[in-house]
Amino acid sequence: MALGFAIGVFGVLILFHAAYSTIQYRGLLKLTEEEFSGPPFNVVIELSLGLVLCMWAALTVPGKFLSIHPDSEENRIVSLPANLDFMIFNHRGKVFPVEMDLKLKQ
Repeated sequence: MALGFAIGVFGVLILFHAAYSTIQYRGLLKLTEEEFSGPPFNVVIELSLGLVLCMWAALTVPGKFLSIHPDSEENRIVSLPANLDFMIFNHRGKVFPVEMDLKLKQ
Protein backbone atom coordinates (compact mmCIF):
# COMPACT_ATOMS: atom_id res chain seq x y z
CA MET A 1 0.00 0.00 0.00
CA ALA A 2 2.86 2.40 0.74
CA LEU A 3 4.32 1.85 -2.72
CA GLY A 4 0.96 2.55 -4.36
CA PHE A 5 0.52 5.70 -2.31
CA ALA A 6 4.02 6.89 -3.22
CA ILE A 7 3.31 6.25 -6.91
CA GLY A 8 0.08 8.25 -6.58
CA VAL A 9 1.91 11.17 -4.99
CA PHE A 10 4.53 10.98 -7.75
CA GLY A 11 1.73 11.02 -10.36
CA VAL A 12 0.19 14.12 -8.79
CA LEU A 13 3.60 15.82 -8.75
CA ILE A 14 4.01 15.01 -12.44
CA LEU A 15 0.58 16.53 -13.14
CA PHE A 16 1.53 19.70 -11.23
CA HIS A 17 4.78 19.92 -13.17
CA ALA A 18 2.91 19.55 -16.46
CA ALA A 19 0.56 22.37 -15.43
CA TYR A 20 3.51 24.57 -14.45
CA SER A 21 5.26 23.80 -17.75
CA THR A 22 2.13 24.74 -19.69
CA ILE A 23 1.80 28.04 -17.83
CA GLN A 24 5.48 28.76 -18.42
CA TYR A 25 5.07 27.89 -22.12
CA ARG A 26 2.09 30.25 -22.46
CA GLY A 27 4.11 33.03 -20.82
CA LEU A 28 6.90 32.43 -23.33
CA LEU A 29 4.39 32.61 -26.19
CA LYS A 30 3.08 35.93 -24.87
CA LEU A 31 6.60 37.33 -24.90
CA THR A 32 7.17 36.19 -28.48
CA GLU A 33 3.62 37.28 -29.44
CA GLU A 34 2.69 33.89 -30.86
CA GLU A 35 -0.71 32.22 -30.57
CA PHE A 36 -1.25 29.28 -28.20
CA SER A 37 -2.30 26.26 -30.24
CA GLY A 38 -1.78 23.60 -27.59
CA PRO A 39 0.75 22.34 -25.07
CA PRO A 40 4.11 20.99 -26.24
CA PHE A 41 4.53 17.29 -26.85
CA ASN A 42 6.57 16.69 -23.68
CA VAL A 43 3.75 18.19 -21.58
CA VAL A 44 1.24 15.84 -23.24
CA ILE A 45 3.53 12.91 -22.39
CA GLU A 46 3.78 14.14 -18.77
CA LEU A 47 -0.01 14.43 -18.55
CA SER A 48 -0.49 10.91 -19.89
CA LEU A 49 2.10 9.45 -17.52
CA GLY A 50 0.67 11.34 -14.54
CA LEU A 51 -2.85 10.19 -15.41
CA VAL A 52 -1.78 6.56 -15.67
CA LEU A 53 0.12 6.69 -12.37
CA CYS A 54 -2.76 8.38 -10.54
CA MET A 55 -5.29 5.91 -11.92
CA TRP A 56 -3.10 2.96 -10.96
CA ALA A 57 -2.70 4.34 -7.43
CA ALA A 58 -6.44 5.01 -7.13
CA LEU A 59 -7.18 1.39 -8.00
CA THR A 60 -4.54 -0.22 -5.80
CA VAL A 61 -4.37 1.95 -2.67
CA PRO A 62 -7.95 1.57 -1.33
CA GLY A 63 -7.54 -2.15 -0.78
CA LYS A 64 -9.14 -5.41 -1.78
CA PHE A 65 -12.39 -5.39 -3.73
CA LEU A 66 -15.19 -7.26 -1.96
CA SER A 67 -17.72 -9.51 -3.61
CA ILE A 68 -21.23 -8.19 -4.22
CA HIS A 69 -22.83 -11.50 -5.10
CA PRO A 70 -25.76 -12.28 -2.78
CA ASP A 71 -24.67 -15.86 -2.15
CA SER A 72 -21.07 -14.94 -1.33
CA GLU A 73 -19.66 -15.92 2.07
CA GLU A 74 -17.97 -12.54 2.45
CA ASN A 75 -21.24 -10.60 2.53
CA ARG A 76 -22.67 -9.44 5.81
CA ILE A 77 -26.40 -9.22 6.29
CA VAL A 78 -27.47 -5.66 6.92
CA SER A 79 -30.90 -5.35 8.49
CA LEU A 80 -32.96 -2.97 10.57
CA PRO A 81 -32.80 -3.29 14.33
CA ALA A 82 -35.48 -5.41 15.97
CA ASN A 83 -36.76 -2.53 18.12
CA LEU A 84 -38.02 0.18 15.76
CA ASP A 85 -39.05 2.50 18.61
CA PHE A 86 -35.58 4.03 18.73
CA MET A 87 -35.47 4.95 15.04
CA ILE A 88 -35.71 8.72 14.59
CA PHE A 89 -36.52 10.38 11.31
CA ASN A 90 -35.65 13.95 12.20
CA HIS A 91 -34.75 16.13 9.25
CA ARG A 92 -35.43 19.55 7.75
CA GLY A 93 -38.31 18.29 5.67
CA LYS A 94 -40.68 18.59 8.62
CA VAL A 95 -40.80 22.41 8.28
CA PHE A 96 -42.50 22.14 4.91
CA PRO A 97 -46.26 21.63 4.85
CA VAL A 98 -47.38 18.15 3.95
CA GLU A 99 -49.73 19.32 1.23
CA MET A 100 -48.74 22.30 -0.84
CA ASP A 101 -51.40 24.03 -2.90
CA LEU A 102 -49.45 25.97 -5.46
CA LYS A 103 -51.32 27.62 -8.29
CA LEU A 104 -49.86 29.18 -11.38
CA LYS A 105 -50.55 32.85 -11.98
CA GLN A 106 -52.44 33.53 -15.14
